[in-house]
Amino acid sequence: MSTLEELAFAGDESAFADLAGRHRRELHVHCYRMLASFDDAEDAVQETLLRAWRGRDGYDGRTYFRAWLYRIATNVCLDVVRRHTRRTAAPGEVSWLQPYPDRMLDEIAAPADEPDAVAVDRETIELAFLIALQALPARQRAALIARDVLGWSAAETAVLLETSVAAANSALQRARATMQQRLPARRTDWSAPRPTAEERDVLDRFIDAHERCDAAAAIAIAAEDLRVSMPPNPLTFDGLAAVLPLFERAFGPDRDGEWRLVPTSANRLPAAASYLLRPGDTVYRAFKLDVLRVSDGKVVEIMTFGYSRFPAFGLPDRLTT
Repeated sequence: MSTLEELAFAGDESAFADLAGRHRRELHVHCYRMLASFDDAEDAVQETLLRAWRGRDGYDGRTYFRAWLYRIATNVCLDVVRRHTRRTAAPGEVSWLQPYPDRMLDEIAAPADEPDAVAVDRETIELAFLIALQALPARQRAALIARDVLGWSAAETAVLLETSVAAANSALQRARATMQQRLPARRTDWSAPRPTAEERDVLDRFIDAHERCDAAAAIAIAAEDLRVSMPPNPLTFDGLAAVLPLFERAFGPDRDGEWRLVPTSANRLPAAASYLLRPGDTVYRAFKLDVLRVSDGKVVEIMTFGYSRFPAFGLPDRLTT
């Protein structure tokens, strides 16, 4: 053990908080992958650190402290999933889904003494991946994250799940088969660490169309099979024809006001925070967050979230005129 670990496990609460705090952000991302909710992940991390402190006598010192924390965090998430047994994940629908700010993903760095820490790649944080994950039974979900995201061995995954290597491998194979059925075929397109130049260009055009209230410009960058969803609202719109009434409402003469949009990014995808200046008001007020999936220069999916997500993205609740 390091000196800090010795102090932490001798009962020095400040040392323990310092030691565990180094892993807080990556634990949050781990819990987020398991639960697909930023808020649930925050609660899970709090519970993880509390359980770790209370159960510190159970740490044998022979494994990485980080791996021990991951085991606790995984068990916390499994408990959360059990408490939400009524949650179902129909194809493409996860009502509790919340976006994750890229600015927080960028804060994660491998500690000098933990070279195994995994960078947050688009393939493992993109919204389509998270939605597919939620269709897996919780233990299969944990097995797939451990092996294919964290890069753990079969033996390490078995310890994580408190099961045999054979059972852990079986869970992984079933999880991989389900994910292959549910994920888009063009997974190789997800390798960019953050929005590409093409995606940023489409986002700029998306913002410009909104601010000019130009429905034709918005349609010009939309794919024919455009899909719009609005978690936690289960309502979805599939196909450009189904989305057109939304454009007319947002840009037409009967709209509620004038738009101003701020570019951002979530889950390694381009995103825009929308503010609305209503008639008679003097400020643009937070309204919604659109996360875009772009393919071949067209917007193929828009996931719209409420403005309650703005603080996590470092966005203000209003803009001046």
